[in-house]
Amino acid sequence: MTETTAEIAAQLDRLGAEVVHVGLFDYATMFRERRIRRDDLLAGADTAVFANVLPKWDSAEAILAPGPYGSETVAYDPASLRPYPFEPRAAALVADYTGPQAEIMPRRLLARQIERAARAGFNVLAAFEFEFIVLNETADSLRTKGFSGLTPFAADNRCWSGQTAAAHAGFVADLEALLRGADIDLFGLGVELGPGCFEATLRHKSAMRAADDAAFFRMFTKAFCRRRDLTASFMPLLGADFPGIGGHINLSLQDRKSNGNAFADPRDPQGLSGIARRFLAGIIALVPEVFALCGHTVNAYRRLAPGSWAPKTVSWAPYNYAAAVRTAAETPAQTRLELRLPGSDTNVYLALAMMLGAGLDGLERGLDLADPPIARGGPNEIPPHAPRLPSDLLEATKRLRGSAAARRIFGDPFVEHFATVCEAEDAALRRAVSAAEVRRYLEAG
Repeated sequence: MTETTAEIAAQLDRLGAEVVHVGLFDYATMFRERRIRRDDLLAGADTAVFANVLPKWDSAEAILAPGPYGSETVAYDPASLRPYPFEPRAAALVADYTGPQAEIMPRRLLARQIERAARAGFNVLAAFEFEFIVLNETADSLRTKGFSGLTPFAADNRCWSGQTAAAHAGFVADLEALLRGADIDLFGLGVELGPGCFEATLRHKSAMRAADDAAFFRMFTKAFCRRRDLTASFMPLLGADFPGIGGHINLSLQDRKSNGNAFADPRDPQGLSGIARRFLAGIIALVPEVFALCGHTVNAYRRLAPGSWAPKTVSWAPYNYAAAVRTAAETPAQTRLELRLPGSDTNVYLALAMMLGAGLDGLERGLDLADPPIARGGPNEIPPHAPRLPSDLLEATKRLRGSAAARRIFGDPFVEHFATVCEAEDAALRRAVSAAEVRRYLEAG
């Protein structure tokens, strides 16, 4: 038994787990898993394989890339182990490809950026925050309705409503208990803006654990709601009657020698160190070119439409919720950057890799934070100095494919493959015509 397998065995014993749900997260952050008995998992841990198709299909499971299709070696990550909350004496475990697919998988892309930060002398701490919509719909009712005319749960909700929180306290408490039972540490969980809208803030962890927590949070929240004949949606925009919803990322760097927050400088008027400013400058410089990493669906760009509160540019400001990057420095220990650009459906591994990779590039190149902070912000307010984001997935994909910086930071194999995935996703909906379009144009002219 190898050291890694022995560590997995010890953790399974600690959890009392006899069954393991083991799998990989794909580009849609869907967990593709197998349910295996503990002894069988351990006996085959050193020779484990999984189908290599995961990076070769789109969100509708249509094959995009040529074969051959077969089994590819994987390695289990002991640090990812956690209780599986839907089955007694069960655990969840994440695997990563170790063969040809490793270069293009989201979790491995993030791992390489974390390793890059470590070589520069930093640990990475991160936390995700998600808005999500709960619908009073089942899998069957969605299909019966043709995915239109959807009924929200808590239809009378208003932003941060104490009345809604009291009325649905049981739902919130039960969801929190389930998530904590899966070792997902919540800082907050409550109602947000509009019918059916909730918000969850996850507590900060080491970067990979934070991303795993975020991925399992969405999966477990969706499953929890389905078991109650409800549907949890993380689509950035469900329609005109719903708010746009985001998946924000908080990040800080920890000095590996001193364990201090490398972003903090109490002497600075905004509490930010030179490291934080160069890191922020890297985000502003690179994100317009690589935005597809945090917005990989057609729907992600609906949230950026005119009239929405989502940022349309890569701007920054202290404590300003309208900025693309909100800086916060309540105390030196709490000093962080909050990226507010991703939609709630973002691939958490790619989005965090994007933010971290761009920031580290700013550090390595010694970039200056030339752009001033925005002073205001709101729907349709475009700061004149701030770089504009792409307006749709096709434009974002063209920028990514043409970005020399993206290829330098994330590698040619990933950029080429992911751009192909995004182009296919865009093409899949190019001929889709909404009822609103037919109503607007059918009888016009």
